[in-house]
Amino acid sequence: MVATLESGESIALISDAGTPLISDPGFRLVSAAHDAGITVSPLPGPSAAIAALSASGLPSDRFSFEGFLPSKQEARRKKIRALADDPRTMVFFESVHRIGESLSDMQEVFGDREAFVGRELTKQFEQCRRARLSELIEAIENGDIATKGEFVVLVAGAAAEATDTVAASADAMLAALCDVMPGRQAVDIVSELTGAKPNDVYKKMLALKNSVPTNESQDE
Repeated sequence: MVATLESGESIALISDAGTPLISDPGFRLVSAAHDAGITVSPLPGPSAAIAALSASGLPSDRFSFEGFLPSKQEARRKKIRALADDPRTMVFFESVHRIGESLSDMQEVFGDREAFVGRELTKQFEQCRRARLSELIEAIENGDIATKGEFVVLVAGAAAEATDTVAASADAMLAALCDVMPGRQAVDIVSELTGAKPNDVYKKMLALKNSVPTNESQDE
């Protein structure tokens, strides 16, 4: 298939499983086309989010639609941190005025993950680009991706090993903070820094405190 595309021919991918290739290996073909530098363009669909997902070459078996990120940087980074250990492909809408800032915040929090930018999807001046976040930021800055029109951004979810590392770091941080400050304050700090849900961190804090032997038991 990729060789046929490289020869200059066009291929339409039609899936019996429907869009966006959830129960279909079609995303592997789309991914291979991106890897070969071949332009992938979606057909108009029910929404820009689904059209972008079908053309991104990122896993489509599980995904989350996050809409627009907050316009203020502090709130935007807080939202991104809350998604840092989500293993699903994430779909965002973004405005032309904040696309560069949002991609930069994503790279800072997520690391240099695989991502996709769709601009003006299914319209005359459509652009679709899958690359690392750092490469997409560079393409925005140098004008390879025009800062005009409407944007859909997809970011690959966290790898399983990365999720495990974040969880272990959060546990270690919580244990250290609980030794020097009230548990509720420690929970707030760990949740803010790691993006973990406060209720989950609070349960871990209670389990941690219950596992610490009392002075009486230590004397015995």
